Amino acid sequence: MLRRLYDWTMSLAARRSAEVWLAIIAFVESSIFLVPADVLFVPMALARPQRVWRYALVATVFSVLGGIAGWYLGHYAYESIAKPILEFYGKLDAFEQLKASVDYETIVLLLVTSGLAHLPPIKVVTILSGAVNIDLTLFIISAIVARGARFFLLAWLLQRYGESIRHFIEKRLGLLTGVVAGIMIVAFIGYRLVH
Repeated sequence: MLRRLYDWTMSLAARRSAEVWLAIIAFVESSIFLVPADVLFVPMALARPQRVWRYALVATVFSVLGGIAGWYLGHYAYESIAKPILEFYGKLDAFEQLKASVDYETIVLLLVTSGLAHLPPIKVVTILSGAVNIDLTLFIISAIVARGARFFLLAWLLQRYGESIRHFIEKRLGLLTGVVAGIMIVAFIGYRLVH
């Protein structure tokens, strides 16, 4: 099923309505959808390199708006909507453990790491942020920085290296951003232990 969903998302890049689909996928990825917007963003940027910065802006804006929707789900509709969504994806137990064990600073760190590298998945963190009542303004600023960094970095790589970077992005960018996110987590833990 996941492969079919991935293939369907990739097929959207060839459509005239690709930019609208990018906005939709970026929005729902941040709150309920499984496939990241990068899957659509990369082929669109390669097909029309002159629009790469526009696509990065669209993906960032709608990803942040989707994150805000996820925050509202967690804050106002956890029991009725968010909990069944998390249960559907098999993330409810992990979510409940995370919810019980995190503090404000950890949530901010998770916002950045999930925005950059999907560690943990962005939809889990947006819902968690609302459920534990993270300040919405701080949430929005963190989402803009993290998601903007991800999409604009992709845009820069695609514009600079074109098709030759596609394989690297599809295979290794997740690993690379995961390593950066891991370093941030270790630095945060080290900081917490020292203080």
